[in-house]
Parts: sequence; C-alpha cells; structure tokens
Amino acid sequence: MDAASTAAAAAALATPAPAPAATVQVPRGQVDLIDFIDWTGVECLNQDSSHSIVNALKQSLRDDEGLYLASDSDEQLLIYIPFMQVVKLHSALFKGPEEEGPKTVKLFSNKEHMGFSLTIFIEDNQSGSDVSKIHKIALYGTTVDTTNMKDLKKIEEH
Repeated sequence: MDAASTAAAAAALATPAPAPAATVQVPRGQVDLIDFIDWTGVECLNQDSSHSIVNALKQSLRDDEGLYLASDSDEQLLIYIPFMQVVKLHSALFKGPEEEGPKTVKLFSNKEHMGFSLTIFIEDNQSGSDVSKIHKIALYGTTVDTTNMKDLKKIEEH
C-alpha cells in the first residue's frame, strides 16, 4: 500500500458508517483477509480488557451486535495486525455506534521487518467522548503469491 492509497483509505474511513440495516458486500475481486491474520501477533493498545480487539476482528464475534472493542483510558486505540503472508489491502470496514464510533482512522502498512503488517490508529470518535467503540473491523484485499521457503528442496550434486 503506497502513501496515496493509504491517504485515500484514511479519508474514506473518516466518513460516518452506514445505517445498521445496510449490508456490506465484499468488494468485487477482493476477499476478506481474516484467514490470513497471524492471530498470535494481534495487539491492541488502550483496549478495555472486558471489550477486547477479538470482539471486533474475529469472524464469529464481529457480527454480534452485543460485542465490541472499547478504548480504556481515552478515545484512542492503536491496533497492530500482522499477516501470515503478503497482502494488498483494498479497503477496510469499521462499524461502530453513532456517537462512540471511530471518526479519524489512520492506517500504516509494512512497519515490521517482514512487511506483512498493518497498524490502525483510531485517533478520536464521532462525539469526542472518552470511550471509542467498534463493533466490527473487516479488511478486504488480495493475497500476493510468494515463495514459501519451507517448500524448497535442496538439490544435491552427483
């Protein structure tokens, strides 16, 4: 993801979320990247321990309106999502309550050594309150075919 597409994605994400009744379709030619997340490395700073990132990110939990990610000491959240392979992020969906839902969202890509990572910074929420809430985070894009070094076999000389 280059700087221009990051800025465009952040600008698009700053607009209010659609009404709850609206259903969101996966963009044409893209897939939900949830299967490519390295769950052992997912982190969220400033999250309320009883309302963690898993509620908004995991497939079976993020569609439950009663579960959500909430900030703890102020409205900001810093979310780190590593992937198991290189991905091209096309779009991101953030769904939250009208008042406490995210307002300013900034995306930073490839900040780890291997370049398989995404960092999301929730700067503030719609009302300016001390708690931000997110019901759902969905990431859409494509995977990039790469060589799995474990699949390579040593060729012996005879």
